[in-house]
Amino acid sequence: MIKGFLFDLDGVIVDTAVFHFKAWRKLAQKLGGDFTAEQNEQLKGVSRVDSLKKVIAWTGATVDDLTFIELMEVKNEWYLELVIQLGPKDALPGALDFIRHAHAKGILIGLGSASKNAPMILNKLGLTALFTTIIDGNNVVNGKPHPEVFLKGADGLGLKPTECLVFEDSIAGVQAAKAGGFGCVGIGSAEVLKADVHFQALGNSNREALVAQFYERTNNAMFKKYTEENP
Repeated sequence: MIKGFLFDLDGVIVDTAVFHFKAWRKLAQKLGGDFTAEQNEQLKGVSRVDSLKKVIAWTGATVDDLTFIELMEVKNEWYLELVIQLGPKDALPGALDFIRHAHAKGILIGLGSASKNAPMILNKLGLTALFTTIIDGNNVVNGKPHPEVFLKGADGLGLKPTECLVFEDSIAGVQAAKAGGFGCVGIGSAEVLKADVHFQALGNSNREALVAQFYERTNNAMFKKYTEENP
């Protein structure tokens, strides 16, 4: 029986990708290179440290350990200057209503995000009170596609992986969910993500449709039981 939903943040609940893109591009140019939208897509779900390593490699720059730390801080400062403007109106279509509806139905809500700014962003969206657990880049050692962030999320909800659904928009995130033994709802292209069920946005789904599609595609009896017990 599904008792909890674990959400990735960026690209699922809110889209700050454009903010990341502007900050990473500014940093890449500071290093003497440039940064493309295609490269930005490759950083989805990737930790801040690993993202910076990729950006440095793409620019061909060489930095020492101290400079590396300074660059991480600078990039985050540029990103936060943009994120500080966020509010509930910036949530992706249907995301707030979907999460509020699930919470009202007694589903436990958790976050599993690589972002170290996740608590601040949730607060700006007015969602913090709905989340039983928030696991972000400050709480894990291993980034996605390692399942640590979702395993800790399930633990924070007091649930087993089989009792949770993960909502993800990145390839690394879907891989992390599957590696941890979770059912996964992909937000985006089915061809790219290869999750168990796919929607273009949370606003394009509802609880009944979500469970029905997941059951249809996986032929998993627990989802049938879930719909019967939660009409």
